[in-house]
Amino acid sequence: MKSHLLHIALLASIGASALIADPAPAPASFTESLTHGKVSINARLRYETVDQDGFADADALTARLRLGYTTKAYKGFQAMIEGEAVTPIVKDYFDSTGTNGSNYAAVADPEVYHVNQAWLAYTYEKTKGTLGRQKLILDNARFIGDVGWRQNDQTFDAFVVQDKSFEKTTLTYAYLERINRIFDDSGAQPDWDSNSHVFNASYAGFPIGTLTAYAYLLDFDADSAPAVKTAVRNNSNATYGLSLAGTRPFNKDWKASYRLEYATQSDYGNSALGYNADYYVAELGGAYKTYTLTAGYEVLGSDNGLVGFKAPLATMHAFNGWADAFLATPAGGLTDTYLKAGAKAPGPVQLLAGYHFFGTEDAATTLAQEFDALAVYKLNKQLSFTAKFAKFWSDQTGAATADRTKFWLQADYAY
Repeated sequence: MKSHLLHIALLASIGASALIADPAPAPASFTESLTHGKVSINARLRYETVDQDGFADADALTARLRLGYTTKAYKGFQAMIEGEAVTPIVKDYFDSTGTNGSNYAAVADPEVYHVNQAWLAYTYEKTKGTLGRQKLILDNARFIGDVGWRQNDQTFDAFVVQDKSFEKTTLTYAYLERINRIFDDSGAQPDWDSNSHVFNASYAGFPIGTLTAYAYLLDFDADSAPAVKTAVRNNSNATYGLSLAGTRPFNKDWKASYRLEYATQSDYGNSALGYNADYYVAELGGAYKTYTLTAGYEVLGSDNGLVGFKAPLATMHAFNGWADAFLATPAGGLTDTYLKAGAKAPGPVQLLAGYHFFGTEDAATTLAQEFDALAVYKLNKQLSFTAKFAKFWSDQTGAATADRTKFWLQADYAY
Protein backbone atom coordinates (compact mmCIF):
# COMPACT_ATOMS: atom_id res chain seq x y z
CA MET A 1 0.00 0.00 0.00
CA LYS A 2 1.35 3.40 -0.94
CA SER A 3 2.71 5.46 1.93
CA HIS A 4 0.80 8.58 2.93
CA LEU A 5 3.86 10.25 4.45
CA LEU A 6 4.10 13.00 1.87
CA HIS A 7 0.37 13.67 1.81
CA ILE A 8 0.51 14.34 5.54
CA ALA A 9 3.51 16.58 4.95
CA LEU A 10 1.58 18.50 2.31
CA LEU A 11 -1.22 19.22 4.76
CA ALA A 12 1.31 20.27 7.36
CA SER A 13 3.02 22.62 4.93
CA ILE A 14 -0.32 24.13 3.89
CA GLY A 15 -1.10 24.77 7.53
CA ALA A 16 2.32 26.27 8.11
CA SER A 17 2.04 28.46 4.94
CA ALA A 18 4.98 28.80 2.48
CA LEU A 19 8.80 29.49 2.04
CA ILE A 20 12.03 30.14 0.19
CA ALA A 21 15.20 32.04 1.06
CA ASP A 22 14.94 35.84 1.24
CA PRO A 23 17.89 38.27 1.29
CA ALA A 24 15.97 40.64 3.61
CA PRO A 25 16.66 40.65 7.38
CA ALA A 26 15.42 37.60 9.25
CA PRO A 27 11.94 37.99 10.76
CA ALA A 28 11.80 38.67 14.47
CA SER A 29 9.01 36.18 15.10
CA PHE A 30 7.19 33.22 13.62
CA THR A 31 4.14 35.41 13.02
CA GLU A 32 6.22 37.93 11.09
CA SER A 33 7.69 35.15 8.94
CA LEU A 34 4.15 34.16 7.94
CA THR A 35 2.75 37.62 7.36
CA HIS A 36 5.72 39.25 5.60
CA GLY A 37 6.15 36.67 2.87
CA LYS A 38 5.96 37.09 -0.88
CA VAL A 39 3.02 36.59 -3.21
CA SER A 40 3.82 35.15 -6.65
CA ILE A 41 1.63 35.33 -9.74
CA ASN A 42 2.24 33.45 -12.97
CA ALA A 43 -0.26 33.76 -15.82
CA ARG A 44 -0.12 32.39 -19.36
CA LEU A 45 -2.47 32.64 -22.31
CA ARG A 46 -1.64 30.29 -25.19
CA TYR A 47 -3.02 29.45 -28.60
CA GLU A 48 -1.79 26.17 -30.10
CA THR A 49 -2.71 24.63 -33.42
CA VAL A 50 -1.70 21.16 -34.67
CA ASP A 51 -2.00 19.83 -38.22
CA GLN A 52 -1.12 16.10 -38.09
CA ASP A 53 -1.70 13.39 -40.66
CA GLY A 54 -4.47 10.99 -39.64
CA PHE A 55 -6.25 13.42 -37.29
CA ALA A 56 -8.56 16.40 -37.47
CA ASP A 57 -6.72 19.70 -37.00
CA ALA A 58 -6.50 20.74 -33.35
CA ASP A 59 -7.11 24.27 -32.06
CA ALA A 60 -6.49 25.02 -28.41
CA LEU A 61 -6.82 28.30 -26.55
CA THR A 62 -5.93 27.76 -22.90
CA ALA A 63 -5.33 30.00 -19.91
CA ARG A 64 -3.18 29.18 -16.89
CA LEU A 65 -3.02 30.97 -13.57
CA ARG A 66 -0.73 30.14 -10.65
CA LEU A 67 -0.95 31.92 -7.32
CA GLY A 68 1.69 31.22 -4.71
CA TYR A 69 2.87 32.42 -1.34
CA THR A 70 6.34 32.03 0.18
CA THR A 71 7.10 33.13 3.71
CA LYS A 72 10.34 34.47 5.07
CA ALA A 73 12.72 31.99 6.62
CA TYR A 74 12.47 31.62 10.39
CA LYS A 75 15.14 29.71 12.32
CA GLY A 76 15.96 27.75 9.20
CA PHE A 77 12.39 26.79 8.32
CA GLN A 78 10.61 27.74 5.13
CA ALA A 79 7.33 26.77 3.45
CA MET A 80 5.57 27.37 0.15
CA ILE A 81 2.11 26.82 -1.30
CA GLU A 82 0.95 27.37 -4.88
CA GLY A 83 -2.40 26.76 -6.52
CA GLU A 84 -2.88 26.28 -10.25
CA ALA A 85 -5.82 26.49 -12.64
CA VAL A 86 -5.66 25.54 -16.33
CA THR A 87 -8.83 26.42 -18.23
CA PRO A 88 -9.55 25.57 -21.89
CA ILE A 89 -11.28 28.45 -23.66
CA VAL A 90 -11.35 26.81 -27.09
CA LYS A 91 -11.12 23.01 -26.89
CA ASP A 92 -11.05 21.54 -30.38
CA TYR A 93 -8.31 19.08 -29.44
CA PHE A 94 -7.62 15.76 -27.75
CA ASP A 95 -6.12 16.49 -24.34
CA SER A 96 -4.74 12.97 -23.74
CA THR A 97 -7.12 12.36 -20.82
CA GLY A 98 -10.07 10.94 -22.72
CA THR A 99 -12.25 13.98 -22.03
CA ASN A 100 -12.43 15.08 -25.65
CA GLY A 101 -12.71 13.33 -29.01
CA SER A 102 -9.60 11.37 -29.97
CA ASN A 103 -10.24 12.15 -33.65
CA TYR A 104 -8.46 15.45 -32.99
CA ALA A 105 -4.69 15.82 -32.86
CA ALA A 106 -3.37 15.91 -29.29
CA VAL A 107 -2.60 18.99 -27.22
CA ALA A 108 -1.45 17.87 -23.77
CA ASP A 109 -3.14 20.67 -21.78
CA PRO A 110 -6.16 19.25 -19.93
CA GLU A 111 -8.38 21.25 -17.60
CA VAL A 112 -6.75 21.25 -14.15
CA TYR A 113 -7.50 22.82 -10.76
CA HIS A 114 -5.17 21.71 -7.99
CA VAL A 115 -2.36 22.44 -5.54
CA ASN A 116 0.71 22.61 -7.76
CA GLN A 117 3.29 22.97 -4.98
CA ALA A 118 3.15 22.72 -1.20
CA TRP A 119 6.34 22.04 0.68
CA LEU A 120 8.14 22.55 3.99
CA ALA A 121 11.90 23.06 4.08
CA TYR A 122 14.66 23.35 6.64
CA THR A 123 18.14 24.78 5.99
CA TYR A 124 21.15 24.20 8.24
CA GLU A 125 24.29 25.99 7.12
CA LYS A 126 24.76 24.75 3.52
CA THR A 127 22.35 21.82 3.63
CA LYS A 128 18.66 22.09 2.77
CA GLY A 129 15.94 19.48 3.06
CA THR A 130 12.54 19.92 1.40
CA LEU A 131 9.50 17.72 2.00
CA GLY A 132 6.27 17.89 0.01
CA ARG A 133 5.03 18.65 -3.47
CA GLN A 134 7.75 20.47 -5.38
CA LYS A 135 9.55 21.05 -8.65
CA LEU A 136 12.83 19.27 -9.27
CA ILE A 137 15.15 20.03 -12.19
CA LEU A 138 18.56 18.39 -12.37
CA ASP A 139 21.31 19.38 -14.81
CA ASN A 140 19.76 20.21 -18.20
CA ALA A 141 16.48 18.37 -17.38
CA ARG A 142 17.38 15.49 -19.73
CA PHE A 143 16.41 12.95 -17.08
CA ILE A 144 14.70 14.87 -14.24
CA GLY A 145 12.66 17.97 -15.11
CA ASP A 146 9.44 19.91 -14.70
CA VAL A 147 8.09 19.76 -18.30
CA GLY A 148 7.73 23.53 -18.04
CA TRP A 149 6.49 24.05 -21.59
CA ARG A 150 3.10 22.49 -20.88
CA GLN A 151 0.45 24.49 -19.04
CA ASN A 152 0.39 22.02 -16.13
CA ASP A 153 3.99 21.25 -15.27
CA GLN A 154 5.37 18.09 -13.69
CA THR A 155 5.92 18.10 -9.92
CA PHE A 156 7.01 15.51 -7.39
CA ASP A 157 5.74 14.47 -3.98
CA ALA A 158 9.22 14.00 -2.63
CA PHE A 159 11.87 14.46 0.02
CA VAL A 160 14.88 16.30 -1.43
CA VAL A 161 18.20 17.03 0.29
CA GLN A 162 20.77 19.31 -1.31
CA ASP A 163 24.19 19.95 0.20
CA LYS A 164 26.78 22.56 -0.83
CA SER A 165 29.19 22.16 2.09
CA PHE A 166 32.13 21.37 -0.19
CA GLU A 167 33.50 24.15 -2.38
CA LYS A 168 31.98 24.23 -5.88
CA THR A 169 30.22 20.92 -5.17
CA THR A 170 26.49 20.22 -5.14
CA LEU A 171 25.18 16.92 -3.80
CA THR A 172 21.51 16.04 -4.30
CA TYR A 173 19.44 13.13 -3.07
CA ALA A 174 15.70 12.77 -3.66
CA TYR A 175 13.15 10.16 -2.72
CA LEU A 176 10.20 10.39 -5.13
CA GLU A 177 6.92 9.04 -3.75
CA ARG A 178 4.58 10.29 -6.46
CA ILE A 179 4.97 11.77 -9.94
CA ASN A 180 2.34 14.44 -10.60
CA ARG A 181 2.35 14.36 -14.37
CA ILE A 182 1.13 16.96 -16.85
CA PHE A 183 -2.19 15.13 -17.41
CA ASP A 184 -5.34 15.23 -15.34
CA ASP A 185 -5.12 12.31 -12.89
CA SER A 186 -8.78 11.46 -13.42
CA GLY A 187 -8.26 10.59 -17.08
CA ALA A 188 -6.58 7.77 -18.97
CA GLN A 189 -3.07 9.11 -18.19
CA PRO A 190 -2.86 8.90 -14.38
CA ASP A 191 -0.23 10.21 -12.03
CA TRP A 192 2.37 7.62 -11.09
CA ASP A 193 3.05 6.06 -7.71
CA SER A 194 6.78 5.93 -7.17
CA ASN A 195 9.41 4.28 -5.02
CA SER A 196 12.37 6.01 -6.63
CA HIS A 197 15.79 7.18 -5.48
CA VAL A 198 17.69 9.98 -7.22
CA PHE A 199 21.41 10.69 -6.67
CA ASN A 200 23.25 13.56 -8.37
CA ALA A 201 26.71 15.01 -7.64
CA SER A 202 28.33 17.86 -9.56
CA TYR A 203 31.69 19.61 -9.21
CA ALA A 204 32.27 22.96 -10.89
CA GLY A 205 35.91 23.42 -9.86
CA PHE A 206 37.58 22.07 -12.99
CA PRO A 207 38.94 24.67 -15.47
CA ILE A 208 37.30 22.82 -18.35
CA GLY A 209 33.79 22.78 -16.89
CA THR A 210 31.37 21.03 -14.56
CA LEU A 211 31.61 17.28 -14.01
CA THR A 212 28.39 15.55 -12.95
CA ALA A 213 27.77 11.94 -11.92
CA TYR A 214 24.30 10.53 -11.33
CA ALA A 215 22.33 7.42 -10.48
CA TYR A 216 18.56 7.44 -11.04
CA LEU A 217 16.78 4.37 -9.64
CA LEU A 218 13.20 4.83 -10.82
CA ASP A 219 10.40 2.46 -9.85
CA PHE A 220 6.81 3.24 -10.87
CA ASP A 221 3.30 1.90 -10.51
CA ALA A 222 -0.23 3.17 -11.20
CA ASP A 223 -3.71 2.53 -9.92
CA SER A 224 -5.24 2.06 -13.36
CA ALA A 225 -6.42 -0.39 -15.99
CA PRO A 226 -4.12 -3.42 -16.45
CA ALA A 227 -2.70 -2.26 -19.80
CA VAL A 228 -1.90 1.22 -18.45
CA LYS A 229 -0.51 -0.26 -15.24
CA THR A 230 1.86 -2.48 -17.22
CA ALA A 231 3.02 0.42 -19.39
CA VAL A 232 3.71 2.57 -16.34
CA ARG A 233 5.61 -0.21 -14.57
CA ASN A 234 7.76 -0.80 -17.66
CA ASN A 235 9.02 2.80 -17.45
CA SER A 236 10.92 1.76 -14.31
CA ASN A 237 14.65 1.84 -14.93
CA ALA A 238 18.09 2.24 -13.36
CA THR A 239 20.27 4.84 -15.12
CA TYR A 240 23.91 5.61 -14.30
CA GLY A 241 25.70 8.43 -16.08
CA LEU A 242 28.45 11.01 -16.28
CA SER A 243 28.54 14.40 -18.01
CA LEU A 244 31.07 17.17 -18.59
CA ALA A 245 29.85 20.60 -19.69
CA GLY A 246 31.61 23.92 -19.93
CA THR A 247 32.10 27.28 -21.58
CA ARG A 248 35.43 28.79 -22.65
CA PRO A 249 35.65 32.52 -23.46
CA PHE A 250 38.36 33.58 -25.91
CA ASN A 251 37.80 37.32 -25.60
CA LYS A 252 34.92 39.69 -24.84
CA ASP A 253 33.18 38.78 -28.12
CA TRP A 254 33.92 35.10 -28.71
CA LYS A 255 33.31 32.00 -26.60
CA ALA A 256 32.84 28.26 -27.08
CA SER A 257 30.66 25.77 -25.20
CA TYR A 258 30.45 22.00 -25.13
CA ARG A 259 28.71 19.06 -23.50
CA LEU A 260 29.74 15.40 -23.38
CA GLU A 261 27.56 12.82 -21.65
CA TYR A 262 27.22 9.07 -21.37
CA ALA A 263 24.70 6.92 -19.48
CA THR A 264 23.82 3.26 -19.29
CA GLN A 265 20.39 1.94 -18.39
CA SER A 266 18.69 -1.34 -17.47
CA ASP A 267 15.32 -2.50 -16.20
CA TYR A 268 14.61 -1.92 -12.51
CA GLY A 269 11.93 -2.47 -9.90
CA ASN A 270 8.51 -3.20 -11.39
CA SER A 271 9.75 -3.33 -14.98
CA ALA A 272 9.26 -6.67 -16.72
CA LEU A 273 11.25 -5.76 -19.85
CA GLY A 274 14.72 -7.16 -19.11
CA TYR A 275 16.88 -4.85 -21.26
CA ASN A 276 20.09 -2.80 -21.44
CA ALA A 277 20.58 0.38 -23.47
CA ASP A 278 23.03 3.28 -23.60
CA TYR A 279 22.76 7.04 -24.07
CA TYR A 280 25.38 9.51 -25.24
CA VAL A 281 25.60 13.01 -26.61
CA ALA A 282 28.34 15.25 -27.98
CA GLU A 283 27.57 18.94 -28.44
CA LEU A 284 29.75 21.87 -29.48
CA GLY A 285 28.69 25.49 -29.68
CA GLY A 286 30.14 28.89 -30.47
CA ALA A 287 28.98 32.40 -29.68
CA TYR A 288 29.94 35.77 -31.16
CA LYS A 289 28.43 38.66 -29.21
CA THR A 290 24.68 37.94 -29.37
CA TYR A 291 24.87 35.25 -32.08
CA THR A 292 25.11 31.52 -31.27
CA LEU A 293 25.57 28.34 -33.29
CA THR A 294 25.40 24.83 -31.79
CA ALA A 295 25.84 21.41 -33.39
CA GLY A 296 25.18 18.11 -31.65
CA TYR A 297 24.74 14.38 -32.01
CA GLU A 298 22.57 12.52 -29.50
CA VAL A 299 21.89 8.78 -29.32
CA LEU A 300 19.20 7.05 -27.28
CA GLY A 301 20.18 3.43 -27.67
CA SER A 302 18.26 0.17 -28.03
CA ASP A 303 18.52 -3.40 -26.82
CA ASN A 304 18.66 -5.31 -30.13
CA GLY A 305 15.80 -3.27 -31.57
CA LEU A 306 13.39 -4.45 -28.88
CA VAL A 307 13.45 -1.75 -26.16
CA GLY A 308 14.62 1.84 -26.48
CA PHE A 309 16.38 3.96 -23.84
CA LYS A 310 13.85 5.60 -21.50
CA ALA A 311 13.66 9.08 -19.95
CA PRO A 312 10.18 9.12 -18.36
CA LEU A 313 10.80 12.10 -16.02
CA ALA A 314 12.58 14.34 -18.52
CA THR A 315 11.47 17.68 -19.91
CA MET A 316 11.19 15.98 -23.29
CA HIS A 317 9.96 19.02 -25.21
CA ALA A 318 13.44 20.53 -24.88
CA PHE A 319 15.00 17.59 -26.74
CA ASN A 320 14.49 15.84 -30.10
CA GLY A 321 12.38 18.60 -31.61
CA TRP A 322 9.46 20.77 -30.52
CA ALA A 323 6.96 18.72 -32.53
CA ASP A 324 7.17 16.12 -29.73
CA ALA A 325 7.21 13.18 -32.14
CA PHE A 326 9.65 11.21 -29.98
CA LEU A 327 8.39 11.64 -26.43
CA ALA A 328 9.07 7.90 -26.11
CA THR A 329 12.17 6.39 -27.72
CA PRO A 330 11.35 3.99 -30.57
CA ALA A 331 12.16 0.34 -29.89
CA GLY A 332 15.01 0.58 -32.40
CA GLY A 333 16.57 3.57 -30.63
CA LEU A 334 16.93 7.13 -31.88
CA THR A 335 19.73 9.28 -33.25
CA ASP A 336 19.34 13.05 -33.44
CA THR A 337 21.82 15.09 -35.47
CA TYR A 338 20.96 18.73 -34.88
CA LEU A 339 22.01 22.28 -35.60
CA LYS A 340 20.72 25.32 -33.72
CA ALA A 341 21.25 29.03 -34.37
CA GLY A 342 20.26 31.92 -32.14
CA ALA A 343 20.43 35.70 -32.26
CA LYS A 344 19.26 38.71 -30.35
CA ALA A 345 17.48 40.96 -32.83
CA PRO A 346 17.34 44.76 -32.48
CA GLY A 347 15.32 45.55 -29.38
CA PRO A 348 14.28 42.97 -26.75
CA VAL A 349 13.69 40.14 -29.27
CA GLN A 350 15.36 36.74 -29.07
CA LEU A 351 15.39 34.45 -32.13
CA LEU A 352 16.17 30.73 -32.29
CA ALA A 353 15.99 28.18 -35.11
CA GLY A 354 16.91 24.51 -35.26
CA TYR A 355 17.07 21.55 -37.64
CA HIS A 356 16.96 17.86 -36.64
CA PHE A 357 17.82 14.78 -38.68
CA PHE A 358 16.47 11.65 -36.98
CA GLY A 359 17.50 8.04 -37.53
CA THR A 360 17.56 4.67 -35.80
CA GLU A 361 20.46 3.79 -33.52
CA ASP A 362 22.19 1.59 -36.10
CA ALA A 363 21.75 4.39 -38.69
CA ALA A 364 20.15 1.87 -41.05
CA THR A 365 16.90 3.82 -41.25
CA THR A 366 16.23 7.52 -41.71
CA LEU A 367 13.21 8.26 -39.55
CA ALA A 368 12.36 11.91 -40.06
CA GLN A 369 13.44 15.54 -40.22
CA GLU A 370 12.24 18.60 -38.35
CA PHE A 371 12.58 22.38 -38.51
CA ASP A 372 11.89 24.58 -35.46
CA ALA A 373 11.74 28.36 -35.04
CA LEU A 374 11.10 30.66 -32.09
CA ALA A 375 10.78 34.40 -31.44
CA VAL A 376 10.44 35.87 -27.94
CA TYR A 377 9.68 39.54 -27.27
CA LYS A 378 10.25 40.68 -23.68
CA LEU A 379 8.28 43.84 -23.07
CA ASN A 380 9.60 44.13 -19.50
CA LYS A 381 10.62 41.89 -16.59
CA GLN A 382 7.06 40.72 -16.07
CA LEU A 383 5.54 40.41 -19.54
CA SER A 384 6.75 38.50 -22.61
CA PHE A 385 5.27 37.27 -25.89
CA THR A 386 6.27 34.12 -27.80
CA ALA A 387 5.71 32.81 -31.31
CA LYS A 388 6.88 29.24 -31.95
CA PHE A 389 6.79 26.88 -34.93
CA ALA A 390 7.64 23.20 -35.53
CA LYS A 391 7.42 21.21 -38.77
CA PHE A 392 8.10 17.46 -38.71
CA TRP A 393 8.11 15.25 -41.81
CA SER A 394 9.00 11.66 -42.64
CA ASP A 395 8.91 9.06 -45.39
CA GLN A 396 8.08 6.35 -42.84
CA THR A 397 4.60 5.05 -42.10
CA GLY A 398 3.01 4.86 -38.65
CA ALA A 399 1.58 7.21 -36.05
CA ALA A 400 4.95 8.01 -34.45
CA THR A 401 6.36 9.42 -37.70
CA ALA A 402 3.19 11.04 -39.07
CA ASP A 403 3.85 14.43 -40.65
CA ARG A 404 2.80 17.28 -38.41
CA THR A 405 2.99 21.05 -38.09
CA LYS A 406 2.56 22.93 -34.83
CA PHE A 407 2.28 26.64 -34.13
CA TRP A 408 2.01 28.55 -30.86
CA LEU A 409 1.24 32.13 -29.83
CA GLN A 410 1.71 32.85 -26.17
CA ALA A 411 1.73 35.64 -23.59
CA ASP A 412 3.40 35.18 -20.17
CA TYR A 413 3.14 37.35 -17.07
CA ALA A 414 5.13 36.74 -13.92
CA TYR A 415 5.24 38.69 -10.68
